[in-house]
Amino acid sequence: MKSHVIKIISSLAIGIGVTVAPASSYAATSKTVKVHYIDVGQGDSIYIKAPNGEDIVIDGGNKGKGNTVVSYLRKQKVDDIEVLISTHPDADHIGGLDEIINAFKVENVYAPKVSHNTQAYKDFLNAVNKKKLKIKTAQAGLKLPVKDVNAQIVGPTKTYANSDLNDWSAVIHMAYKKNTFLFTGDAEIKAEADMIKAKKTLRADVLKVGHHGAKTSTSKTFLDVVKPKYAVISVGKNSYGHPTSQVVNLLKNSKASILRTDQNGTIIITGDGTSYSVKKSR
Repeated sequence: MKSHVIKIISSLAIGIGVTVAPASSYAATSKTVKVHYIDVGQGDSIYIKAPNGEDIVIDGGNKGKGNTVVSYLRKQKVDDIEVLISTHPDADHIGGLDEIINAFKVENVYAPKVSHNTQAYKDFLNAVNKKKLKIKTAQAGLKLPVKDVNAQIVGPTKTYANSDLNDWSAVIHMAYKKNTFLFTGDAEIKAEADMIKAKKTLRADVLKVGHHGAKTSTSKTFLDVVKPKYAVISVGKNSYGHPTSQVVNLLKNSKASILRTDQNGTIIITGDGTSYSVKKSR
């Protein structure tokens, strides 16, 4: 009887030029934010797919890792990048950005107002100039042009000596409904304290641990403010002792679930606005 009624309604609808869609198509497509912590060895590269479809890239790994990131982005069906951020000029963060800029249409480029004399930094500038892009200064208080999420730069809050490149790191806080993420670059304890003092929004469920887990970043005071549920360490084989046992123990004591690219490969954390799911490539 029910199917007979549906057939009659459909016939009437067709007769007056109305298309009747299956009931399932009325369900709203659920939006998510997906954060990919790409395994680039000893370095940082993060890709974010925002709920409204914008593509965000934070750092590009070391020199020679740009093609790895480009290949990964293409597998994710990225055709252009709305926001590209260089957190600071260290080669293990900026090294692959020139290849990424050369490979994709990029709409907005952000970097802190500090320079470096390395070839990696020069290649980044050359790629930006070649594409006739303008670098926007990454500093606290700047809101990123991304729909559906509140993405803002919360550091650096002040100027530092040119020798303190890590403290110049662009620190980004992103919120999608109840999902919260903090991306810290290599910001060290001094910069962490300055952000706390400036009362910046730092509380986040997912923390990208500063400076690959070096003991010069991720103070207990900072962790007490951030209160992360997940702590992602982007790290590879290195001679620096990253991540240090000091930081790993602090993270364990804070009850954060620790995820590491050297152990877990590329890590994808998906937020649906209220909860999270974690996917590891190994």
